[in-house]
Amino acid sequence: MNLTCVGDLAQLPLLSRCRRRAALGEVPMSNCAFDPVAVVVDWLDACRERRLNDLLDLYDAKASFRCACAGLYQGREELARYWSTQLERAVPHAFSLIDIAPDDDGVKPGIALDYVAYDGKPVHIRFQFTKTGKIAASACRRSRKVA
Repeated sequence: MNLTCVGDLAQLPLLSRCRRRAALGEVPMSNCAFDPVAVVVDWLDACRERRLNDLLDLYDAKASFRCACAGLYQGREELARYWSTQLERAVPHAFSLIDIAPDDDGVKPGIALDYVAYDGKPVHIRFQFTKTGKIAASACRRSRKVA
């Protein structure tokens, strides 16, 4: 089946190609499986480009983020407070990809990401997702991997 693009897909930068088409009404959303790696790449892109609202939109409304250095943040307001500070303080090479891989901690599958943090130091973060493809929980700690 050939799908044609109707509208400007660039207006929907954080969605997979299928989800973009679903958002434009071209295909049913039920046809689009969510790709957790793509969500994490979108997360990293939003951080790199300092797009706070796009970053927050990737999280579920009840999402939590546990930072080994800075504590626990829950919900959009607390996540906004944490991430706005990180994005404002970011060094030029912040949010560069080091490694990304599926990760199963024995409890719930997720995605593990090693990247350069806002301060230029390597960080390891693990993401878990809702069934709809939003980030449900994430936890970070300093990483031993280097860029």
